[in-house]
Amino acid sequence: MASTKVVNIPKGGFSFENCQRNNFMSNQGFPAPKAVKTGTTIAGFIFKDGVILGADTRATEGNIVADKNCFKLHYMAPNIYCAGAGTAADLEMTTLQMSSQLELHRLNTGRQVKVATANRLLKQMLFRYQGHIGAALVLGGIDSSGPHVCCIYPHGSTDSLPFVAMGSGSLAAMAFLESGWKPDMELAEAKVLMRNAICGGIFNDLMSGSHVDLCIITREKAEMIRPFEVANVKGERQGSYRYPRGCTATLSTRVIPIEIESTVVRPVGEESMDTA
Repeated sequence: MASTKVVNIPKGGFSFENCQRNNFMSNQGFPAPKAVKTGTTIAGFIFKDGVILGADTRATEGNIVADKNCFKLHYMAPNIYCAGAGTAADLEMTTLQMSSQLELHRLNTGRQVKVATANRLLKQMLFRYQGHIGAALVLGGIDSSGPHVCCIYPHGSTDSLPFVAMGSGSLAAMAFLESGWKPDMELAEAKVLMRNAICGGIFNDLMSGSHVDLCIITREKAEMIRPFEVANVKGERQGSYRYPRGCTATLSTRVIPIEIESTVVRPVGEESMDTA
């Protein structure tokens, strides 16, 4: 007999079914789930030949370091990359979705994707979800109108500036950028400035750490340097943490024997195998 239940097709967008569950748990005395704070240091600025982006590699879950080598520089188009701060899963899915849309746009028009196009698609998507997608982005690229750097906030607002920094370590990074950035910087000088900015966030923000990753975008190519510098070198163990037997007092001892079922081993050739 066929089932009479009607299958409900899920609708697009976010589901708020857990709100009723959270209210019920709160009425029963259980605390509601809390958002976990994340942290990152990302930055980007324009130099003489293009755009350079930088990021640290520490991923956190509150006060726990979840990943020491997280990849925070995401591909958008051959001439456009972005650095992400916020929720790692939201950033990964957002950049993958927008990257596919930009590739379809490039194939449809037969032209190189402009940075303004990527900026418009990202801000429209994030504004549609009203900040529920935890993605803060530093978008950088070079097109027919020159190099561009934009910072995109989770609610959909954007800024286009010559140098930007975002994340929990952005204040320390911005201090280096404001004091050291200048127009028409050479590539070697730009690498040093970006390294100092990201390291400023790494050493002054507990949510940022590990390595410094760089992405250099010019008219010829986009180069990913990972890692550019290992800022937090893992320390060596100084002492031995092995304790000899007998250093801890034994109050009682109880030995429980484990009974193992005996298996009968048949001699070879006692029973022939049926090959029919």
